[in-house]
Amino acid sequence: MPVLRGKKPAVTAGSRIPKLTAAATENQEEGPQVKRSSSPPHGAPKKRTAFIDITNAHKVQISIPGRKKETGKRQVKKTSSASVPAKNQANLKKSSSVSSEGTPAEKEEKGDAEEEAQRDVEAPVEELVAATPPAVREVPAHLQKQVIPKEFDIDSEDTEDCYMCPEYAKDIFDYLKKREEKFVLCNYMPKQPTLNPEMRAILIDWLVEVQENFELYHETLYLAVKMMDHYLSKTPVHRELLQLVGSTTMLIASKFEERSPPCVDDFLYICDDAYKREELISMEASILQALSFDINIPIPYRFLRRYAKCVNAGMDTLTLARYYCEMSLMEMEMVSERGSLLASACLLMALVTKDLGGWSPILQFHSGYQTSDLAPVVQKLHAMLSVPPDDKLKSIRNKYSHKVFFEVATLPLVNIDVLEKALSPRDVTPP
Repeated sequence: MPVLRGKKPAVTAGSRIPKLTAAATENQEEGPQVKRSSSPPHGAPKKRTAFIDITNAHKVQISIPGRKKETGKRQVKKTSSASVPAKNQANLKKSSSVSSEGTPAEKEEKGDAEEEAQRDVEAPVEELVAATPPAVREVPAHLQKQVIPKEFDIDSEDTEDCYMCPEYAKDIFDYLKKREEKFVLCNYMPKQPTLNPEMRAILIDWLVEVQENFELYHETLYLAVKMMDHYLSKTPVHRELLQLVGSTTMLIASKFEERSPPCVDDFLYICDDAYKREELISMEASILQALSFDINIPIPYRFLRRYAKCVNAGMDTLTLARYYCEMSLMEMEMVSERGSLLASACLLMALVTKDLGGWSPILQFHSGYQTSDLAPVVQKLHAMLSVPPDDKLKSIRNKYSHKVFFEVATLPLVNIDVLEKALSPRDVTPP
C-alpha cells in the first residue's frame, strides 16, 4: 500500500534502515530476471511507492500543412509551346479574358477547359523531370556500416527485437568504450582531508543495502557510485556529509535509470532524518553543477552483460561475474579502472571458475582487450577477494549468498595458478 509523501510508515523498533556505520540487514528474495517481491525482509522498512511530479507535460499537436499543387513554370512554356496544341492555347487565353460572371454551366465548362489546357502545359515538365537520372551519392566512410565477421555476429538473432538494436548494438558499445576516456579517475582520497578509503567502503556497503530495500536496478547502484567518485574527486567533503553525498547521487541515478524512482522524502527517511530536505536538494544541485550535468557515465555492469552474451554465458556464470564486479565497487584501488576493462576481468574470472574456458577470440573482438590487458586487473580482483571478509562490510556477500543469486558468494575462489594459466596463452588477434 502506498505511503503518502512526507509521512513515515509506522515501523517497530529497529525497523529503519541503519545509519552509515550500522550493520546491514538481510536481502529480499529476487528472481534472476525480475525484481524481488514487495514483502520486506526481516528488520527492514516496507517499500514505499515512489511518485514523481511531472510538469509541462502538455500535448503538442503538430499540424502538417497540406501540399500545394505545383504549377508549371512560365519559362518552360516557351520551350514547350511547340508541343502544345493551338486549340488548348486558345482556350487558355479565352478563359483568362472572360469575366467571372455567367451561368453555372458556363463556369463549369470554362473550368474544364482551363484544367485541360493546364495539364497539357505541365505534361512536358513532368517528362523532363522523369528523364533526368537520379544522382548517385556515396556514403562517407565514417557513416558506413561496420562489417562484422559471421563467426563474431551475436546480434543477428535479435533482428525481430527492436529493443535490442541489433543493427547498431556493436556501434553503441564501441561509442561507450570511447566515451570512457572522458571519465577516467585517479586516487582522489589524498585530496579529501577528513575522508579515507574505509569510510568510502562503508558508504558503498550502505548504498547496496539501499538498492536492495528500494528494489532499484543494479545500473542505478553503479551509476550512483560513479557520480559519487567523480564528485569527491572535484570537491572536498567533510565526513559528516559523506552519507548525504551518497544518498543524493543515488537519488540522481534513480531519476536517470528508474521508471518509478523514490522521492526526496524516501531518501531523507533512509538517512534517519540526519539531513534536512533543503540540504539534500542543495547537494543535488552542487553535484550536478560539479559534473556539468554530464551524468551518462559508462558503467561496467552494461559491458558485463554485453560480453557475457558473446559466449552465451548462463545466468549463474553472469551472476558470479556480477558478484566480483560489485565487490570491486568498495575498493579504492579499482576506481581508476575503466568499466569495460573491469567487466572483462570479472567475466574472465567467472569463466575460469566455472571451467568454461578463457578469453576467446570473439571476446577479444567485441571487447577490444587481450589477455595481456586483463592480467593486472584480474590479479587485483583475486587479491581483493582473497582477503577475509569484514563483519562491517557484508551487504554484498549476504546479497549474493541468497539462492536467487545462485549462492555465488559461497563458491570457493579459484586458485591463482589456474588464473595465471588462463592468462598465459598467446593472444590471437581477431580478423
